[in-house]
Amino acid sequence: MYLTEFLTVALIHLLAVASPGPDFAVVVRESVTHGRRAGTWTALGVGTAIFLHVGYSLLGIGLIVSQSIVLFNALKWAAAAYLLYIGFKALRAQPAKPSDENLHKEAGERTARGAFTSGFVTNGLNPKATLFFLSLFTVVINPHTPLAIQAGYGVYLAVATAAWFCLVAMLFSQQRVRAGFARMGHWFDRTMGAVLVAIGVKLAFTEAH
Repeated sequence: MYLTEFLTVALIHLLAVASPGPDFAVVVRESVTHGRRAGTWTALGVGTAIFLHVGYSLLGIGLIVSQSIVLFNALKWAAAAYLLYIGFKALRAQPAKPSDENLHKEAGERTARGAFTSGFVTNGLNPKATLFFLSLFTVVINPHTPLAIQAGYGVYLAVATAAWFCLVAMLFSQQRVRAGFARMGHWFDRTMGAVLVAIGVKLAFTEAH
């Protein structure tokens, strides 16, 4: 009975998650810079943050945030500030000798908690994610759908998001890929920093609709 609704949700989510954004940029940077373990923990952080969006969407808090300019702007500026912070930090990356030894050494410097937090905060503070899940749970999903079924959709969205970004982490943390990026040295970090800063600036000018 709810199969068509679920497939619609799954398709919309696939299109949204596959579109490059702050989550993708952070997972890629963590994976290339610190290795597969850090990239995977970052992906799990992003996936876990989905439960946050699903939770307030089911409770109706997302609707309040979207209707309140003050709350929306507070969330927007917090997200933009965080992205600008990690972006400018990456822009200050210094040249280093690209060697396998340095790659392994750097991979061990990132804690699981730090990587997880990076992914969780990046997704959790993203107001675009707030608007996406709000529209998903108010427009796409029938309000008469049982709460248990909607919660089930939420679990799928979180697991699917984590799985997708784990694949991204697996791809970009491969030794050959990392070695290729390492040859560009600090320029990769600076490029990713510029991307994060650009996303942060764009986010800062996002308006609630």
